[in-house]
Amino acid sequence: MDDRLPITRDLALPLSEIVVRTSRSSGPGGQHANVTASRVEAVFDVRASKTLTDAQRERLLARFGPRVVAVAQDARSQSRNRELALERLAERIERALHVRRPRQPTKPTRAARARRLESKRRRADVKRARRRPSAED
Repeated sequence: MDDRLPITRDLALPLSEIVVRTSRSSGPGGQHANVTASRVEAVFDVRASKTLTDAQRERLLARFGPRVVAVAQDARSQSRNRELALERLAERIERALHVRRPRQPTKPTRAARARRLESKRRRADVKRARRRPSAED
C-alpha cells in the first residue's frame, strides 16, 4: 500500500496523519473473534493536518468536528478491515469536501405551459360533466 491515502484528484493524505487503532470485534465469531483484534478504527485529526488547505479544514470541521472516524469490523482479518476502514475514511472526507454547484433556476417552456393549461381545462371539463344539471342548462 502507498504511504498516502488518495481522497480526490488533487488531495492525498499521508498515512502518518491517520491513526489506526485495533480492538476486538463485537458480535458472533466463536473462539477466533474472542482472541483477535480484528476491528479497525481509522481516525483523522483535522486540526493537526498539514496537508489540508484552510478552506478544506474549515469544511471538514463544520461537517465532522475535529476528528473524522471510520470503523470496520466486517471481515475476519485485521488487514482487510484496515483496508475497509481507510476506504470509508477516504469516502467520508471526499463527500465532506465536495462543493455542490448552485442550482440554476429554469423556466418552463412554452409547450410545457400549454400542456399544463390544456390538462387543467380537460380536468375542469370532467368535473363540470359530473355536476348535477341545473335548471338554467
